[in-house]
Amino acid sequence: MLSKSDVTQMIYEKKRTAGLSWASIAEDIGMSEVFVTSACLGMNSLPKDKAEALSRNLGLPQEAAIVLAEYPDKIFSQTVPTDPCIYRFYEIMGVYGQTLKELIQEKGGDGIMSAIDFDMSVDKVPYEKGDRIEIRMSGKFLSYNAW
Repeated sequence: MLSKSDVTQMIYEKKRTAGLSWASIAEDIGMSEVFVTSACLGMNSLPKDKAEALSRNLGLPQEAAIVLAEYPDKIFSQTVPTDPCIYRFYEIMGVYGQTLKELIQEKGGDGIMSAIDFDMSVDKVPYEKGDRIEIRMSGKFLSYNAW
């Protein structure tokens, strides 16, 4: 049986050898670039028909489609990843995490931002002092329940 990690490695290899982008892979199955990338990395599951289409388009074995459609465990094995790109997000949360919490609650009330009903986009934008990476995250506001 293939694991989520096995399928991710197969996708990386097909993506590299075919010169594909995450955007093109997602477009081919008619889904969001962010969601498809996350599913290909094992952190979300694709609907069965989309998993089958992605596997077919990339020439992956049928078993890969089954794995892509399975709900992930979302077990994080590292406390703080050492990859510098990912580590920076931990650094941002360390510096601005409490600020985000305060502003979410001040603007929205006593609650949180959903990570399930969630949209995100990532773009590179020109900037006079050097290009910037712009990340836009939008999650449904969920009020805390008062029992």
